[in-house]
Amino acid sequence: MQIRRLLPADAVAYQALRLAALRDEPFAFGSSYEEEKDALLGAVAQRLAPKPDHGFVGAFDGEQLVGTVALGREGMAKLAHKAYIWGMVVAPAWRRQGVARALMTQMLGFASTMPGIRQVNLCVNTRNDAARRLYESLGFVAWGHERDSMLVDGELHDELHMCRLLRETETGH
Repeated sequence: MQIRRLLPADAVAYQALRLAALRDEPFAFGSSYEEEKDALLGAVAQRLAPKPDHGFVGAFDGEQLVGTVALGREGMAKLAHKAYIWGMVVAPAWRRQGVARALMTQMLGFASTMPGIRQVNLCVNTRNDAARRLYESLGFVAWGHERDSMLVDGELHDELHMCRLLRETETGH
């Protein structure tokens, strides 16, 4: 398995993996299959273009994309010390094989190279125990529980907000 940054040339594989995840596990994402199914490939490719404060990584088995995750920096100046992880997807046949851990490790490494980033945040559905345990094993700590965060097919889902500090602040927090 190879872990590397995704590039615009990976747009077809990325879009196929993401749409399958949005369709099969709608409770795991803020976006929906219906919202993304008609996205133009050019727009997807543009999203994958590497930027210094935003990026996607993918796990490949040969040429097959089997997992992906994204990271971005908060956009407002007062929040720019924080990065956020989103869009974790691992194809069902590749789960429980260390793919998600490898993707997260790569992303945390990327975040640590971003000037000024002190913490990385993410959200996880409270029903997704495997993902929550993975994030906790990587040093993420829950700091909030949002009740009724998402409404999926008439069913409400809660989310945990989690944080991992990369650098301590000058005040020691």
